[in-house]
Amino acid sequence: MTTGLTDTEVEAGYSTVEVSRLTANIGARIDGIRIGADLDPRQLAEVRRALLRHRVVFFRGQQHVEDADHIAFAEQLGTVTKGYPSPHGTGSMVLEIGGKAKRWHTDISCIDRAPAISILRAVDLTPYGGSTAWANTVSAYESLHPGLQALADRLWAVHTNSFDRRDDERIGGVDVDLLEPATVREDMFETEHPVVRVHPETGERSLMLGNMVRRIIGLAPDDSQALFDLFQRHITRMNNTIRWDWRPGDMAMWDNRSTQHCAIDDYDDHPRLMHRVTLAGDLPVSVDGVRSTPRVGDASCYSPIASFDR
Repeated sequence: MTTGLTDTEVEAGYSTVEVSRLTANIGARIDGIRIGADLDPRQLAEVRRALLRHRVVFFRGQQHVEDADHIAFAEQLGTVTKGYPSPHGTGSMVLEIGGKAKRWHTDISCIDRAPAISILRAVDLTPYGGSTAWANTVSAYESLHPGLQALADRLWAVHTNSFDRRDDERIGGVDVDLLEPATVREDMFETEHPVVRVHPETGERSLMLGNMVRRIIGLAPDDSQALFDLFQRHITRMNNTIRWDWRPGDMAMWDNRSTQHCAIDDYDDHPRLMHRVTLAGDLPVSVDGVRSTPRVGDASCYSPIASFDR
């Protein structure tokens, strides 16, 4: 469903912002807030509550926001990370995204401490197309047959940012327009994550997959691919997604622990520039209480490991 253009009903229960639900399963628009520094703590708390409920929230009319405002807003919600986990990078907190992340993914799931929250700002938009879609990985898990839930609960997968253009081994695919192979080989990460993680703030179970998955551990390649496709199909069913048409001044914030997203490649070769700031995440935990384990690479250069109290 494409949203962002029509009026919606304002939800009850918020006193400092207006929250308008956009679909049954995912997405809300937040009005009545000016993104920047020194926001009212009550307003920040309501924004976070809306985010945890709706998975992704959108802000319109934020044309005043520059990188400093973007970072200042994020710092009031958590610990800001580097733009990307590269020990040789500049360490900038703002990641400039000009490529095409065309496949469904969870941000930087190749590391053990994948971001908790991502905040994206439109900088240079295309004359047509260029929308972004998000999917709810909690409702995807909840829609599974109980037998498939029980199976998924026991599975683990290897996530990686390593690939070879000639022989991509990742069952989730790869976005060669977004990453350069030399950089990825130099700054390689691999992590074992549970296929089902427990959300550290809500206690909900969600499917943790996406395009950085190389394989499901312990399965033959064909079985690994088949199960990945089955679970991924549940995540990206149309009634489990939302599609946002960007306008100048738009910002989006999503819970990286309960969503996947992708950019729609429907704008030909027109330039498109987005700026992203991310907040530090925890170590994902399986339903059995086992934490994700890094296999290759040290992500401490990217961010500390966050902790969340429920």
